[in-house]
Amino acid sequence: MPLDPQAQALLEQMKALGFVYSPELTVTRAREMVQAMLAVRPAGEPVAHVEDRLISGQTGEIPIRIYSPDGSGPFPLLVFLHTGGWMVGNLDSQDPLCRRITNRTGCIVVSIDYRLAPENPFPAAVEDSYEATQWIAIHAAEFHGDTSRIAIVGDSSGGNMAAVVALLARDRGGPKLAFQILMFPATDFRLGTQSMEDFGDGYNVTKAQMIWIRNNYLPNPADWTNPLASPLLAPDLSGLPPALIIYAEYDPLRDDAAAYAERLKEAGVPVKASRYDGMIHDFPDLFEEPGNHSLDEIASALRAAFN
Repeated sequence: MPLDPQAQALLEQMKALGFVYSPELTVTRAREMVQAMLAVRPAGEPVAHVEDRLISGQTGEIPIRIYSPDGSGPFPLLVFLHTGGWMVGNLDSQDPLCRRITNRTGCIVVSIDYRLAPENPFPAAVEDSYEATQWIAIHAAEFHGDTSRIAIVGDSSGGNMAAVVALLARDRGGPKLAFQILMFPATDFRLGTQSMEDFGDGYNVTKAQMIWIRNNYLPNPADWTNPLASPLLAPDLSGLPPALIIYAEYDPLRDDAAAYAERLKEAGVPVKASRYDGMIHDFPDLFEEPGNHSLDEIASALRAAFN
């Protein structure tokens, strides 16, 4: 279908304001731009309880933020991995989204502030995310979580790592994940899909931007095809938790998401691939609708997985 009018209007506004990738962009400047946007963004909706913690990892402390719904639990657990191209973003950047998910799902949402590139390139973010997921499974009772009901979700780069953590949980003996939700994930760093060519310029995320991200996150080209960076290239996807994959029609990463869904199906993993026509990358953060519809879809899938 045609590009949604609200998406078209936003893209035109971003171009007019200069919020587009250029070869002159530095990581420092990108982080400054994110912080400037966070400073003027409205506060997220209230949830019953929010707590920041520092947990111990093998290479240092990992910040997490725990969002809890009203009640005494025990509640299902949802591990959240934020977007940001592996280089920007933190616990604050996706705070409103985590609050919305907590209220819609009735889950405890635990957001992980993994280390960022280029200071900490691959696989630092992956290892932080997996270690934190292990910690959550072990310590969940401390904050009224139910260790028998754990799922994982991520958006964009976070969606990539949610898929990778699910692989690691399978291959390293746990924790057992009941479900995975991948929101417009990058799954193949070869960057050679048709959607990357069709929508790689002028649709929020660009191919040039993805190459810049790849060069910072994966400075060693040999890692581009490592399954812990490109989960689509994992030789075996069997035995993974059921999945909901949400993606957009006008997204360079569209084919990454669709191809991963097909590979999961071929491996016998129950999966629903939900394409939002007319939409662009990161749409749940950008538009009330169909953003709310996608969150309702996530809540429905989690209720089914946890029952």
